[in-house]
Amino acid sequence: MAQYLLSIYQPAGPAPAPEVLEPIMRDVDAVNREMKAAGAWVFTAGLHPTDSATVVRPQGTGVLVTDGPFAEGKEHLGGFTVINAEDLDAALAWAGKLARATTLPVEVRPLQGTEASNG
Repeated sequence: MAQYLLSIYQPAGPAPAPEVLEPIMRDVDAVNREMKAAGAWVFTAGLHPTDSATVVRPQGTGVLVTDGPFAEGKEHLGGFTVINAEDLDAALAWAGKLARATTLPVEVRPLQGTEASNG
């Protein structure tokens, strides 16, 4: 089994209205339950908005701490899920379910130190 990071990218701006977000969250919860039942789910987390971010950069012998996201963009990392999967194809299948549930793009990357296969 390999572990994969499923990164969920969301558009910049305010969260969707409750009537839009509630059915999405129900669908995400259903995918998470399915992952758990299959033994694929490891960990899931949503992130606070990018304006809550703090960036720490090396500077000389110390560090420079600044407010705000590391990168400005139209999309940002909104949350992630770590899964166990037999191979890349299995990880992509879970990512497809998560993308349909969230209605957002999901990036799939194998974690180093696991027995990831390129499918």
